[in-house]
Amino acid sequence: MSKIRLAMIGCGGNSSGHARRMNANPDVQIVGTCDVNTDIANAYIDRNLADLGPRPGAYDDIAMMLAETKPDAVVISTPHTLHFKQGMQALEAGCHVLMEKPMVTASQEAYTLAEKVKETGLVLTIGYNTPCTANFYYIREAIRSGELGKLELVIGYITQGWKGGTTGTWRQNPKLSGGGQAYDSGAHLLNSLCWAVESNVAEVYAFTDNQGREVDINSSINVKFENGVLAAMAVSGNCPSPGGTHMALVFDNGRIEVDGWGGGWIRVWKGNEALDPPPITEDMNAGNPDDNFIDAILGRAEPRTTPMNGIIQSELMDLIYESAATKVPAHPIKP
Repeated sequence: MSKIRLAMIGCGGNSSGHARRMNANPDVQIVGTCDVNTDIANAYIDRNLADLGPRPGAYDDIAMMLAETKPDAVVISTPHTLHFKQGMQALEAGCHVLMEKPMVTASQEAYTLAEKVKETGLVLTIGYNTPCTANFYYIREAIRSGELGKLELVIGYITQGWKGGTTGTWRQNPKLSGGGQAYDSGAHLLNSLCWAVESNVAEVYAFTDNQGREVDINSSINVKFENGVLAAMAVSGNCPSPGGTHMALVFDNGRIEVDGWGGGWIRVWKGNEALDPPPITEDMNAGNPDDNFIDAILGRAEPRTTPMNGIIQSELMDLIYESAATKVPAHPIKP
């Protein structure tokens, strides 16, 4: 069987991890890289793909790369506000798409992208870590099955020294980022919430603090989902302490506590009994987002993320910023 021809759109630090994992996948051949200039693209190849032959092409124009290398799939790891245009461009060229988080930065764009995916029949997944883990797979199945009763509440926080660490970068430029810490590292926590709950958002009441920057640094977010689940999330961008992530899902007959950023640890209670170890098996693990993307293209696995996940999170983010600006609860307006 021939390998999947893969092109990399965006050659920054985040994309480097994708390149190394994809290069290690025996089903993948990386054929092109693209950034704002070919010097960046060539340096990216030298750092991450020096042993790969033939050497991938280095481009500064996405359309030219797609036309000349004819990839089957692309990985898009660029500033957030560029995702929609680049995703549509790749889908129109017949490419499957792995999109870094967030999928897009406006819910209307999310609906449009989802329609394009449906029209083309191509695979589009989002680069979130937790949906691929066995721990979060177990959580979602426990919610679906009612194993611990009805999910009623979710509480979580994430902390990071984001304010200082991203100073002077595109991440604090709203024209490129679409928002601040809530849209960046905070998106891991918020997607873990949305992916597990599997319901559209009904109402959001949020506060944000920019701390003198152009984008949000800290956020306090209250969410009501259409299925009745209530959530309270705190996103901190000004705390350097390591390991700052926690999520608790509260059921009417149990509780789950988990690493909401990476899904690396979990504790489960059924009624008042701790399940030690929790009933989690290796077959619940989908590896990493890169492997799951390739497996989904080849029909070996279901994609752990879909455009619907991007739609729900985009609606949540729109409502967070609307509520923070208006200082009243915000409600979705469906297209």
